Amino acid sequence: MSTTRPSSIDSPPVDPPADVSPGGGMSRRRMLGYAGAGVALAGAGAAIGYGVGSSGPAPTPGVVPFRDVHQAGIITPAQDRLHFVALDLTTTDRAEVQRMLQKWTAAAERMTQGEETTENGAVGLNKYAPPADTGEALGLPAASLTLTVGFGASFFEKLGLPAPAGLAPLPAFTGDRLDPARSGGDICLQACADDPQVAVHAIRNLVRTGFGAAAVRWSQLGFGRTSSTSTTQQTPRNLFGFKDGTNNLKAEEPALLDQHVWVSDGPDWLHGGTYLVARRIRMHIEIWDRTSLDEQQNIVGRTKGVGNAFGQQGEFDQADLSGDTIPVDAHIRLASADSLGGIRILRRGYNFVDGSDGAGHLDAGLFFLAFMNNPQTHFVPMQSALARNDKMMEYLEHNGSAVFAVPPGLAPGEYWGQGLFT
Repeated sequence: MSTTRPSSIDSPPVDPPADVSPGGGMSRRRMLGYAGAGVALAGAGAAIGYGVGSSGPAPTPGVVPFRDVHQAGIITPAQDRLHFVALDLTTTDRAEVQRMLQKWTAAAERMTQGEETTENGAVGLNKYAPPADTGEALGLPAASLTLTVGFGASFFEKLGLPAPAGLAPLPAFTGDRLDPARSGGDICLQACADDPQVAVHAIRNLVRTGFGAAAVRWSQLGFGRTSSTSTTQQTPRNLFGFKDGTNNLKAEEPALLDQHVWVSDGPDWLHGGTYLVARRIRMHIEIWDRTSLDEQQNIVGRTKGVGNAFGQQGEFDQADLSGDTIPVDAHIRLASADSLGGIRILRRGYNFVDGSDGAGHLDAGLFFLAFMNNPQTHFVPMQSALARNDKMMEYLEHNGSAVFAVPPGLAPGEYWGQGLFT
């Protein structure tokens, strides 16, 4: 398909073909029509390390397609490393924000292909000017880098745009100790990769490119994914030593993703997108480490070794919640779809260790990332039940929180967030 988006926000519009939306790019209806076939390719795509739903020839292994029906970094097989950043706008000029998003999109697309932000940006341009690329990823492969963007409620407020209903504030949950310096934000950028330097390079250069229009509010590094997003991946372990996310939604479950993850109502620009809830959860691991194995397993509702639910043999055997084999305050009982009226979310979290707290304890835990089609109907009832009744909460402290609307993927010629302004 030919590009129908103007290269500059000041350029005159081009009449779109019949299958292109009036705002430019592929129509959302047609893009969503490809979703079923694209997700059906998830198994093959995940197996060689590229994204789900791409059309055309398979890309180089380790390179995830940047443009697709949905943004990469959601159902893409979860990579091992994370650099997540929340930014605040430093301008209310819509045109300036659009220019930043255009620059970000161009740089992000290049970096996900293992290239510099601009051609020869690190060393090949004017030696008397700062390099256009910081250079620490020179010679490194793309490492399955994905870059995902989202917009918080304050973004819409600052620019005078209508915010989608799903960005309504989360309620105060029992036990929350939220730090404003680790919460909120106008925009989020999520970089996932199998090389930490590739992820850090991507965020560093996007933040640098956004100087004058946006500034960092808070950020988080993560290692060791705590969920699998594809059936091709083994279930990882969290810092409590337990397998985490056994029943997570997977890329190979398109019907469930349509039901629980992808947005199909509200503003047109969000159709095929999703919502992201980010929570920084500190684990009091020193106290946990002094807890008996039997108590740890009762708190979770699974064995620590195999990861099977009590009363079952294998990790993926369905837990029996009809009796009292699994304690009433066990984590897997309270977080199960059966206990929550059938709601499910797509988790994509990471472990973190951010030094110590000055009192001999590690500042470590889970950076919880979850995607869903409505935080109010999915995350709020789940977290409310856990906060009130989950025995594990005695070992956890939620000290950061944010919610973002994540637009769908990009058609040729589109830039991040373009639909918000049309």
